[in-house]
Amino acid sequence: MARSEFNYKAPFKVTEEMKESFDEKGYVLIRGLLEKDELQKIQSVFEDNEEIKRNSFITDDNEGRKSRVTIWSQPGNDVTGMLSRSQRIAGTCAELLGGEVYHYHSKLMMKEARTGGRFVWHQDYGYWYKNGILFPDMMSVFVAIDKCEKANGCLQILEGSHKCGRIEHGMVGGQTGADVDRVEQLKSRLPLKYVELNAGDAIFFHCNVLHTSNANLSDNRRWVFIACYNKASNDPVVEHHFPRYNKLDIVSDTAIRECTNFTNMDGKAFMNPADNKTIIASRG
Repeated sequence: MARSEFNYKAPFKVTEEMKESFDEKGYVLIRGLLEKDELQKIQSVFEDNEEIKRNSFITDDNEGRKSRVTIWSQPGNDVTGMLSRSQRIAGTCAELLGGEVYHYHSKLMMKEARTGGRFVWHQDYGYWYKNGILFPDMMSVFVAIDKCEKANGCLQILEGSHKCGRIEHGMVGGQTGADVDRVEQLKSRLPLKYVELNAGDAIFFHCNVLHTSNANLSDNRRWVFIACYNKASNDPVVEHHFPRYNKLDIVSDTAIRECTNFTNMDGKAFMNPADNKTIIASRG
C-alpha cells in the first residue's frame, strides 16, 4: 500500500503515490506545506485581525469545554485567501478529486489551552449532505497553525473509513455527530491514526473520512486553519448557508509570500452561526 506522508518541496507536484493514498486511505499528509515565513504571515492575520475575532463564535462540547470558530464562505484577497486559493492547496484538491473544484468555505478553529473542547466523531459529508449536495466529491485541507499533538487535542481519523459511505448523523451536544454504534463497529476494523502535526504541516482528507479530536488539556493552544472544497460538477441543488458553484481563481504558490494584505477582509462573507442548522453556537 502507498505511503501517506510526504514532504513539501517547491515546485509541488501531486504524484501517483499521493493519489493512491487518497483513494485507499482517504487522506494525504504533507509535512512542511507552509514554509516558516509563510506560516508567520498566516499566524499574523489570525492573531491580529479584529474582523476575524469579531466574527468568531463558540461551540460547546457538552462536557463543560468550549472551542471558538470563525467561518467564511469566500476566500478573499488577504494572505489567508491566497492560501486557500493557492495551487498547492486548491490545485492539489482538484487533482485528488479528479476535476475542477471551488471553495466551499474556510474556518479558523481555536482550542485554547486547558479549555478547548472536543469534537465528536463525524464525517464532513454527514452534514454537508443535508445542504443539498448529492455526491461526496468534496474534501478538506487541515493546516496546523500551532503544533498539534495528543495532549492538545490533535485530529484523529479512521483510515479507509471513506469507503464505508455516509453514516447517519444527529445532534450530539451542540455538534452534528456520526452514529456512535456504527463508529465503534468501524473502529474494530480500521486503523485509528492520531494526526500529530508541526505548525505548517497539513492533511488533505476525503469528506467521508471519520474524524474526531479530544479536548485540549494541555498548556498550549491548538489553532488550525481548514479549507473545504467541492467539485464543480457537484453544485448543490438547493441554496443554503454556504455557496453554490462559483469559479475559483487559483493563484500561484508564490502569492502567499507576495501578498501584503493583512487587514482587508472584504468579500469573505463571514458566517452567522444562526444561519447554520447543523450546529448550536453562541457569540460568547
